[in-house]
Amino acid sequence: MTVTGYVFLAAAASPFIYYLIAIYSSWRFFRRPPRTTFAGPASLPPVSILKPIRGSDPDAYENFASFCRQDYPNYELLFCVDGKQDPVVPLLDRLMREFPDRPIRVLYGSGRQAANDKVSKLARLVSEAEHEVLVINDSDVRARPDYLREIITPLCDARVGATTCLYVTTGEKTFSDRLQTVGMMSDFYAGVLVDWQLEGLKFALGPTIATTRSRLAAFGGYEAIENRPADDLLVGRFIAEQGYEVALLPYVVETVADFHSLSELTHKRLRWIVVMRHMRPWGHLGLLFTQGLAWSLAAIAVRPSTEVAFAYLGAYLALRFAMTWMIGVHGLGSFGLAKRSLWKTLPLIPVWDAMALAIWLASFTRRSIRWRGADYHIRDGLLVPVFPPQATE
Repeated sequence: MTVTGYVFLAAAASPFIYYLIAIYSSWRFFRRPPRTTFAGPASLPPVSILKPIRGSDPDAYENFASFCRQDYPNYELLFCVDGKQDPVVPLLDRLMREFPDRPIRVLYGSGRQAANDKVSKLARLVSEAEHEVLVINDSDVRARPDYLREIITPLCDARVGATTCLYVTTGEKTFSDRLQTVGMMSDFYAGVLVDWQLEGLKFALGPTIATTRSRLAAFGGYEAIENRPADDLLVGRFIAEQGYEVALLPYVVETVADFHSLSELTHKRLRWIVVMRHMRPWGHLGLLFTQGLAWSLAAIAVRPSTEVAFAYLGAYLALRFAMTWMIGVHGLGSFGLAKRSLWKTLPLIPVWDAMALAIWLASFTRRSIRWRGADYHIRDGLLVPVFPPQATE
């Protein structure tokens, strides 16, 4: 074999280095001792929980109700929906009836015109919130009673500008749901934890962002990003640029699985990866060196032998399974929420990797994304409608 062949075989092993870093990062993250907690409720500031809503998610009422059962001394719950005809409104009315002692308010409409409807709702929610400390989370999130204590306590450290946490899906019913879970445990969280290990978190995860009104105001608030995608990434980035830590907590919330088809999962993943190509271009390009399955098959094609096949495919499967176990079972399983039955879906890892590679390659051909029923280009970090609304006389 030529020198070029040996160089290629060495390059084909680069994903294995990444996998080893991911395994170490995951081990280190989940073995950290918990942050110092404060003794009593007097140390805990009042909180406003902000929820931008559009339509009704599966198990929406139970998701909302979980935030009314928090073991926390003083907090309010604010929702913003499009209008009184939104199908989620009867659920919010029920919530207020069944939790009369919990301060709950419902706002109708953002009062703004913006490409990112969720962010425009958040801009109004922040302006209407009563408290300085804010918790932003998605409508499909379900929390345990200790949620607010766990995510707010680190904010009492003046060095921490925001907290965020991991999440696991519950109520999986379809093949697409299970495939999504395997992708989260073996792929997405691996990347998050490697980022945490190498440079500290410079973004936040949408299911939970806890911060303060002043931290948001320092970069212009949600009004400054209401025409941009990836608001969770940007909020974390802009808070980190202020010199504060974005703390990734070893804590887990649940989200309700709702991928009804493989096509739906593929389109959502493609939208996310296209946004990443624009928002974190070097990180997007670096995904090439995480594709262990593709590199292993390429190595076998360059040097077709039993020894090479056994070495590369064996290393690929062993390390990918080890990553998934470290994150999904050893790490998240300690919370009693993650998938201790994840072993049953480990054979889906190569399926996910093949799909993720195809989507990554397809992302280079996409010039637009579909968001909330409309098509947008991403230009200079902004969402620009493919078909601008027609002016009316």
